[in-house]
Amino acid sequence: MGFTDVARQAWRMFLRDWRAGELHLLLVALLLAVGALSSVGFLSDRMQGGLERDARQMLAADLVVRGDAPLSPAFARQAQADGLATAVVANFPSMASVPGEHGQIGASRLSSLKAVSDGYPLRGRVRTAPDAGADTPDAPAATIPAPGTVWVDTALLDALHVKPGGSIRVGNRTLRIAAVITREMDRGYGFGSLAPRVMMRFDELPSTGLVQFGSRITYRLLVAGTDAQVARFAAWARPAAEQARGVQLESLEEGQPQVRQTLDRADRFLSLVALLAAVLAAVAVGIASRRYSERHLDACAVMRCLGLSRRALRGMVTLEFIGLGLMGGVLGVALGYAAHWVLLAQLGSVIPAGLPAPTWRPAVLGLASALVMLLGFALPPLLPLSEVAPLHVLRRDVVGGARRQGWLAYGASALAFGALLLFAARDLRLGAMVAGGFVAAAVVFGGLAWLAIRVLAAWARRRGASGGSMGGIGWRYAVAGLRRRGLGSALQVVALGLGLMALLLLAVTRNDLVAGWRQSSPPDAPNRFVIDIQPGQDAPVLSQLHAAGLPNVQLSPMIRARLTAINGKPVTGESYTEVRARRLAEREFNLSYTAVLPEGNRVTAGQWYGDASTPQISMEEGIAKTLGLALGDTLRFEVAGQHIDAPITSLRKLDWGSMRVNFFVVMPPAALRDFPMTWITSFHLAPQQQGVADALVRQFPNVTVIDTGALLAQIQQILSQVIHAVQALFLFTLAAGVLVLYAALAGTRDERMRESGILRALGASSRQLRDVHLAELVTVGALAGLLAALGAGALGWALARYVFEFALHFNPWLPLLGVGAGVLCALIGGWSGLRAVLRQSAVHTLREV
Repeated sequence: MGFTDVARQAWRMFLRDWRAGELHLLLVALLLAVGALSSVGFLSDRMQGGLERDARQMLAADLVVRGDAPLSPAFARQAQADGLATAVVANFPSMASVPGEHGQIGASRLSSLKAVSDGYPLRGRVRTAPDAGADTPDAPAATIPAPGTVWVDTALLDALHVKPGGSIRVGNRTLRIAAVITREMDRGYGFGSLAPRVMMRFDELPSTGLVQFGSRITYRLLVAGTDAQVARFAAWARPAAEQARGVQLESLEEGQPQVRQTLDRADRFLSLVALLAAVLAAVAVGIASRRYSERHLDACAVMRCLGLSRRALRGMVTLEFIGLGLMGGVLGVALGYAAHWVLLAQLGSVIPAGLPAPTWRPAVLGLASALVMLLGFALPPLLPLSEVAPLHVLRRDVVGGARRQGWLAYGASALAFGALLLFAARDLRLGAMVAGGFVAAAVVFGGLAWLAIRVLAAWARRRGASGGSMGGIGWRYAVAGLRRRGLGSALQVVALGLGLMALLLLAVTRNDLVAGWRQSSPPDAPNRFVIDIQPGQDAPVLSQLHAAGLPNVQLSPMIRARLTAINGKPVTGESYTEVRARRLAEREFNLSYTAVLPEGNRVTAGQWYGDASTPQISMEEGIAKTLGLALGDTLRFEVAGQHIDAPITSLRKLDWGSMRVNFFVVMPPAALRDFPMTWITSFHLAPQQQGVADALVRQFPNVTVIDTGALLAQIQQILSQVIHAVQALFLFTLAAGVLVLYAALAGTRDERMRESGILRALGASSRQLRDVHLAELVTVGALAGLLAALGAGALGWALARYVFEFALHFNPWLPLLGVGAGVLCALIGGWSGLRAVLRQSAVHTLREV
């Protein structure tokens, strides 16, 4: 037969199988898998486009050159030579005060002073309002502050008890407050940026007298232009920045680390739900293909008797399934596109406004995933169709086929499965963990199911066949039937177990994951930081906070130090080539001491020092990796002209999302308590408790209270809305799980009908047959549910720890819930098949044997 004849016959087979309902289950499985993957794909594609668009506004430029000292004029000259617009920004902490009478200074607060040049911002706009009232409308600012004026935020107005139109003193200058800043896209969330903002003109900065030798000022050169111009300048500036001290190109990655971490977790969560839906649908495809193969063996054997070659038969089946894959892919992509609008609605204000249209990539990849899934998971069960022996028409026990090709097909299926999950996850660790977890679960489930069925059968035989109730006899016949269909029964348990595992992972473990995620940044997380608490003020400050109804507040000592040597060798910024390592080596460290491991810290290497009397260091693992440090390395810090040497005895992992006070380096109290220090603390204030912070500042004017409530509220909003999106996407997984349950129980329906017909011919009543099949369903469901619960618990713990990075505790009720869910699903899913079995006559069955 030529290709045209094969294609024509494949089309006829497709129409016949479609009318007979043989392809419906496969198509629904493809729709769910491609729909789930495509919905997340469309969402991620549009969000990525929106983030790339808005990234420039978050930087106020297309690219930023940042330095700890005035930047070389060569950067600005090169930018202008490349046709780029430029602006200059200087940012540093400074005291802002209210001018008092007779030249005296009134109330003062530490502020984050930002001096900007003409043209700022190059991308986006600063929004300002003439007053601080909630009802006062704001508008985009067309220029920078006028000469002799500043813009401030409401936090500074509240702290200094001053109003717009009043004056504040910054260094040697007294400047009038001309506007209130309501939105500043490039502010970032560094610790210094959380202080109240004062924005002034860059050309007036020298007159303040604040720029002195040793001043810790961050300078930024903003550039903007076409993509080609920016790329050309970046190619020149990157090596120039690497050669300069304390200079680097700034990206959005450093702007909002806490928000970025939460959004990354959200993307992983959505990807996880889509992956599980794809896994379930793939399992359903494999089961449905196996049943399709078994039901078409006779027809294929007849065609082989009529002279059809193996090659032509293989081509017909392959073309039929390619057509089904294209059909399922197109409809699945359309379903995914519609579903991504639901996800957008659930995410609400978390996503950027006015997202760009999606690209063609999610649609093409959705079609590709449909074909990969269908051919990858349908190939092993379909191989017997092309290899069936013509003798199968006369003898059903003769099938034919090559065992080696079968194993190769299963290997190809496993590779397709892994590639699909890795692609869909867009995260190597998440994809590998889900793929590895389900592959391992399939192997373990299969082995344990086969072993459990044999053990149950042996135990039933030892109890003896004589005596016992009808229910006991039914159970023994059920176990014997499961053992007789050993491989098929094990596959049934595996399929049902994988489906239940995915559903339990989301329906039950999901709640624990969400609770753990919320706990990593709970609503009562600290939203106030108090810094600059001087020695002697620690006890009064703590007493005042406790009296104000904050009994759990604790103070942490903070000692400023500079790293000067590692293992006896002097260390400077030039000791490193990586930009972040150079910055860390050049900056001051904030050391602290404690004998107790701080809350939210976990020792990942070495031993916690406890009440050690000798100097020892526990270091955050990330900074240790950046600086190339390991356990046993000895560091030298300079503190107020004195040196202290200490070995690294442990590494810690910190929970930065907790908003608590964290330190890169901590030591035992005996090592640091004699050095100059200040104190720092953090706590949570409800809106009605704002007076607590005001009273603290009035009592201790030198301390600074920093409000992080806006950042915390943003993270909490993201959490809530992403969880709503996960709930919506969960419907795909739920539908795919139901599909797997149906396919798993329908896969052995024909064989159970034949067995029931034979038992009926031997005198079994309908009640006895019902007891046998109910016992079989209960056994399979209980076994699959138990395995699924254990697998979901293990995979959920691994995902929480290694992907989402928060603690998850095993739910002791999960195994019991899994067994109950397995039995219930097996009974519900098997009821329609059970009725068909009970209606099957013995004569009809014997004619087919």
